[in-house]
Amino acid sequence: MTLPAPADPESGSGPASGRSRDGRDTRWEQHREQRRTELVDATIRAIRAHGAGVGMDDIASQAGTSKTVIYRHFGDKAGLYRAVADRIDQRVYRHVAAALSAAGPSGDLRLVVASTVEAYLSLVESDAEVYRFVVNRPLVDRPLAEDPVEATTNRVADLLLATVTLAGDPRRARLRAIALVGSVQAVANDWLSSPSRLPRGDVVEVLTDLAWRGLGAMLSEPAAPERPRGPTT
Repeated sequence: MTLPAPADPESGSGPASGRSRDGRDTRWEQHREQRRTELVDATIRAIRAHGAGVGMDDIASQAGTSKTVIYRHFGDKAGLYRAVADRIDQRVYRHVAAALSAAGPSGDLRLVVASTVEAYLSLVESDAEVYRFVVNRPLVDRPLAEDPVEATTNRVADLLLATVTLAGDPRRARLRAIALVGSVQAVANDWLSSPSRLPRGDVVEVLTDLAWRGLGAMLSEPAAPERPRGPTT
């Protein structure tokens, strides 16, 4: 007996509802996930070629498919934007994590801050149009339930707090870490748009000095040695 061919995921049809999963279902799920990855790759190439204001026609042309197929995989333009933002979030996280790891467990908070700032700025400078695309959201025409940029801020701040030990109220420490990452993002936006921007090293130095004033005061200090007691009577 000849089994019916599984549905083509690009056609919009799929396994029948309620049918038990089998190897073919798993293969098609893997195929769909691979196709989504390829479409995100194509979108990033289109952004680099056409700039942060890239349109869906440019993206579809770069992907060698139609807008209909792209919407079928991501739901709408906002879904495609979120997929690209998630990819960049993972890249930022890995880049900053590697920089913090390279800084080592020396306890030198200033070095940790400088490494975080340098890692972030070097990444956005090397892929400026993709960064602008994520921050400016040209494809999104409605409010998002979750802000991918805010999610990246939180993840990097948590990573920073996991690397250094700050004294005092943990809630205040997290606020300062969020303020550091947020200030780096704000400066990066202005820095990239400046026609005569400072060298990246100068920006790292300015931001590190600024952050040091806020975070340096919260370094965990060793307990003061106990004072010798006077003679008892």
